[in-house]
Amino acid sequence: MTTTPTWTTPATEAPDTAPPKALKIEREDHKLEKRLCREVGRAIVDYNMIEEGDKVMVCVSGGKDSYAMLDILLKLQARAPIKFELIAVNLDQKQPGFPDHILPEYLGQLGVPFHIETQDTYSIVKKVIPEGKTMCSLCSRLRRGILYRVAGELGATKIALGHHRDDMLQTLLLNMFFGAKLKGMPPKLVSDNGEHVVIRPLAYVAEKDLTRWAQVREFPIIPCTLCGSQENLQRKQVGNMLREWEKKFPGRVENMATALQNVVPSHLMDRGLHDFAGLKATGVPDEDGDKAFDDEPLPTAPSLPEKQVISLVQEA
Repeated sequence: MTTTPTWTTPATEAPDTAPPKALKIEREDHKLEKRLCREVGRAIVDYNMIEEGDKVMVCVSGGKDSYAMLDILLKLQARAPIKFELIAVNLDQKQPGFPDHILPEYLGQLGVPFHIETQDTYSIVKKVIPEGKTMCSLCSRLRRGILYRVAGELGATKIALGHHRDDMLQTLLLNMFFGAKLKGMPPKLVSDNGEHVVIRPLAYVAEKDLTRWAQVREFPIIPCTLCGSQENLQRKQVGNMLREWEKKFPGRVENMATALQNVVPSHLMDRGLHDFAGLKATGVPDEDGDKAFDDEPLPTAPSLPEKQVISLVQEA
């Protein structure tokens, strides 16, 4: 006999009192909410992102992704089979024109514990980076160091970042194209100073769903261009390429995301991951053996089934 406490919100039906068009929109919004909760819950379970008693520092920038991450984590917190805390943290880097009242007002209305850290990294970056050059890299390093410090001061056991599935695929392709590395953006890792566990609860979530959810929830979006720095053009181009692929070949991006979880080191070329030098014939058939000469058809773009709700299963 098993019990199945879930990480998802309860399945409630939209009332039938609204006009047909409004009712359809409401039902679509409700389906989107369920999908977001399901995918975030699935990522948390798959990678053991949040554990009993955790204090999760949710990094909120004012963009759609971090707003949605906080929103969904709050919903899951109410339904999760374990107890954990959330604290929202924003770093005010003193960019000119930054509306520093928006996040405190929004977070206060939510009733979630929050902390606003004010550090003038903008002046430092402007002083170091020549005019016309992108400031994103240095800004990111400074921000990361400050957030690590704040996590320690707040007693946070996990740091949650709002990168989604498309961000992770873009990072994989950018590293391949420009860094000559087969390296992505992991859903869970130890911070570079070794002191914190960083998680990405949106690892399975498509950006288009986050865009829609931001519209549904009417998040008070703060633009990310206040510093005057151009968006990373290479990342933007790769993002456009992924969107074009998905438009022409539905399911391709989903397949790429799934491929990140189905790595076969023996069929790559990294000698550190596979002992090519010591490879010997064993006489034992191997399902993963070399099929390079087989005329193996590639899978067609799938009609993606509705994924089952993922739950934590506890033995009674």
